[in-house]
Amino acid sequence: MDRTTGTRAAGTGATSTRTTNTRTTNTLGRVRKLLARAERAGTPEEAQACTDKAVELMARHGIDMALLSAAEPGLDEVGATRMEVADPYSAGKARLLGWTASALRCRAVLHQLGGGRVGAVTVFGFASDRERVEVLFTSLLLQAGAQLVRERPPHPGESVAAYRRSWLHGFAVQVHRRLVDAERRAERRAEQRAEERGGAAGGGAGSPGAALVLADRRSQVERAYAEAFPALGRSRRSVLSGTGFAAGAAAGERADLGGGALRGRRALGA
Repeated sequence: MDRTTGTRAAGTGATSTRTTNTRTTNTLGRVRKLLARAERAGTPEEAQACTDKAVELMARHGIDMALLSAAEPGLDEVGATRMEVADPYSAGKARLLGWTASALRCRAVLHQLGGGRVGAVTVFGFASDRERVEVLFTSLLLQAGAQLVRERPPHPGESVAAYRRSWLHGFAVQVHRRLVDAERRAERRAEQRAEERGGAAGGGAGSPGAALVLADRRSQVERAYAEAFPALGRSRRSVLSGTGFAAGAAAGERADLGGGALRGRRALGA
């Protein structure tokens, strides 16, 4: 995995960096506990409640890092991470990665190999958001892979490969929807907290709100993306013939967003 990030002046912001690292470690620790509870849950409803809480916590962490970096420029900088994806179904895996990145305020470039295959995806975004993308995608890839090998088309004569490609597409669409919803909820709550603090302080001017901070971050990501790939066109919409979309979407609705990758990582695309 290749990384490119900005460089901060040596010796600056050391205390803030340590504080931020501690906060990140604590947040991920809470996510691990929630996911462990989900794994031991006695009912699907209890497991879903724990998983949803983990998703919300990861979204709130992204907002918190955005606001912290706005207060201290250079704390969280725009860069790129190249992630390898492997066959089978490399194009579907790449779309899952790209849509996860999009939901978490990043941009992605798919590096085509020909024949409908993808070899890698470059994710542009702030370091904290790229870290969230990597953690979530690693977990999602493991979950999807474990289910995909068991999937078979319900209709005789349908191609297993086509069915699985459409299943993975449905999985990715539903995961993207859930992540976008979680990010929007976290943004609204951050704005509400800011308004409450402003009211308690007598309505004086303060730091920019979450919406403004996130809009500025998106603009910075877009500029970095455009500078790196100025001639890149839009990819063609995929046309899939399999009937597995609905089953994949249902699996995406159940997916553990932020799962086992937090407890130990393995190569992407495995």
